[in-house]
Amino acid sequence: MIKPFSAEALPTGIRSRFVDGVNGLRMHVLEAGFEEAGRPCVLLLHGFPELAYSWRKIMPSLAAAGYHVVAPDQRGYGRTTGWENGYDADLTPFRFLNLVRDALALVLALGHSQTTAVVGHDFGASVAAYCALARPDFFRAMSLMSAPFTGPPSFPVGASDDSGTEPDIHAALAALNRPRKHYQWYYSTRPANDDMSRCPQGVHDFLRAYYHHKSADWTGNKPFQLESWTAPELAKMPTYYVMDNDRNMAETVAPEMPSAADIASCRWLPDDELRVYSTEFGRTGFQGGLNWYRCRTTDEHSAELKLYSGRTIDIPSCFIAGANDWGIRQNPGGLEKMQESACTDLHGCHLIAGAGHWVQQEQPEAVSKFLLKFLETIR
Repeated sequence: MIKPFSAEALPTGIRSRFVDGVNGLRMHVLEAGFEEAGRPCVLLLHGFPELAYSWRKIMPSLAAAGYHVVAPDQRGYGRTTGWENGYDADLTPFRFLNLVRDALALVLALGHSQTTAVVGHDFGASVAAYCALARPDFFRAMSLMSAPFTGPPSFPVGASDDSGTEPDIHAALAALNRPRKHYQWYYSTRPANDDMSRCPQGVHDFLRAYYHHKSADWTGNKPFQLESWTAPELAKMPTYYVMDNDRNMAETVAPEMPSAADIASCRWLPDDELRVYSTEFGRTGFQGGLNWYRCRTTDEHSAELKLYSGRTIDIPSCFIAGANDWGIRQNPGGLEKMQESACTDLHGCHLIAGAGHWVQQEQPEAVSKFLLKFLETIR
């Protein structure tokens, strides 16, 4: 049976342990501020391809402010077990509302009756948003990082559900002079896991190039607002989002592998910390996380989210992202829609200089400052 991380592998004040019976999972969590009972709980939800470990740099500062800080390896990731691995696995447990149940069950298993805040980064931001929509009484505040939430999918008003069809964006991308494809639908294909977990450069170097390519260290990350969800506009994004049609993700990021000198000078992700990720994904593969994408891109598995059609997030919220993160612009108009209508009690939208997509790792001090200010405001 897999063991927790050793104390030596984690920053001082953070422990690794397992919580059994969490909606069918044996969930691996990192905790800080666990020494005293009764502290308010802050739940941190990671994205792809990440782990609870992605929160290691901000957990101590949150704990020092008096919070019980909990970061799980979510369903499909890391040392959490009880989920079925494989492309042919039943996708039902990976649907968003079941991921919300995972979060709810974990907090209850830890002895809390609610959370002070749920914080989600990347794909974890989507889970955090549905936590806020489904149980605003339990998840009392929300902070999203790197992925704006534009609202749940909606039923058409004044028309039948099949009253029209949207243009085929995938055919349009493939028909460009430089044929392209969208990464989320690529991640939903059968070959995607093997493309990454069995890539020629190995998982460690794949992740190094991938993390570098989406960080502020890659000088090409200068996001700007796209005009529309059309192929010519989407094709303006870097290839880690809108890929060349004839390349997989490992082939896409390989040319962006940083030099040995750049790796040695990378303070936000030194090689020993990257080894934590490559060891975990080398053991599990990526399919668990990829199954989340399949639920997002398949109507069968996302239809239940229409239950919240027209609903807004009304609990206190804030948004934090890197100024060099294309994630804030990959959905044209999404950042603005979140601020104008999807979140009705938004306390700030903070874009941090010197950070790309991995904002809480690239600029942890700034993230901690904004997050603590938000938590103090709503206390």
